[in-house]
Amino acid sequence: MELTTIWFLLVAVLFTGYFILEGFDFGVGMLLPVLGRDDRERRVLINTIGPVWDGNEVWLITAGGAMFAAFPEWYATLFSGFYLPLLLILLALIARGVAFEYRHKRPEPTWKRRWDHAIFWGSAIPALLWGVAFANIFRGVPLDADHEYVGGLLDLLHPYALLGGLTTLGLFLTHGAVFLALKTTGDIRHRARALAVKLGVGTAVAAVAFLTWTLTIRANTAAITLAAGAAIALLGGLAAARARREGWAFTGTALAIALAVATLFTALFPNVMPSTLDPAGTLTATNAASTPYTLKIMTWVAVIFTPIVLAYQGWTYWVFRKRIGVTHIPTH
Repeated sequence: MELTTIWFLLVAVLFTGYFILEGFDFGVGMLLPVLGRDDRERRVLINTIGPVWDGNEVWLITAGGAMFAAFPEWYATLFSGFYLPLLLILLALIARGVAFEYRHKRPEPTWKRRWDHAIFWGSAIPALLWGVAFANIFRGVPLDADHEYVGGLLDLLHPYALLGGLTTLGLFLTHGAVFLALKTTGDIRHRARALAVKLGVGTAVAAVAFLTWTLTIRANTAAITLAAGAAIALLGGLAAARARREGWAFTGTALAIALAVATLFTALFPNVMPSTLDPAGTLTATNAASTPYTLKIMTWVAVIFTPIVLAYQGWTYWVFRKRIGVTHIPTH
């Protein structure tokens, strides 16, 4: 297997990990004003992701770094053409991170309510815009012969991209609700599980519509199989949630997200950013890649350090695996 193919797969794996792990983070943030009826319940919700949310964002940093080093042409075109949406995602993530750290600094309800808004919007905006961005990457954007983006913001806001945004928004909401049912006790657990089932119905409709539309644009046998697997995994996760099997439900929603991302990358390959103007402007895994020597060095670095990072993050989740509830939150 060529190194360009290996690194295309690694970028896909990194984004998959990011969407699975940060996906439930986003879901919890968006559900904060829905499931948190008072300050103690909202603190429970925040504490379910408190030990892991910043570690989950490392997957995005690593994916961006891998894209920059392995496919600099892809990185340059993507970040220049999608500058405004990616800037909004960055600002939302910054506001969200600051909110987690500052919310508890003062006891006034108004102070906490403002940071709760920051957590909500800091989760909802990326959840929506990541779907819009990846739908555009898959469908293609106006690139000239020099691989430069020549469109505007409105070129990114077509129906297919907006449906992609609604799909990721729904998937992350459902994934977050299932995660809360898995990580909490008492009334919050029951309400989260019931909400997951309700959200999942609408999410399933949007996801099936989006994946079907995706396969009409560009598809192969493997992509069709993965898309079918994603739909089955989501429905299985919802069935498990209804049966009060939160562990299996979380596995189902996580697998659905993984297979949906795999569908996009599988159908996209060997392209990394198709051009809607001229096929000559299309970026591929070959013409967007770094030199073979650079890819070789990067591969050795990844082989050495990736297992260490995965082991550390897995250990973190194991240490903080227990459920929490309002009984664990002091009244003052």
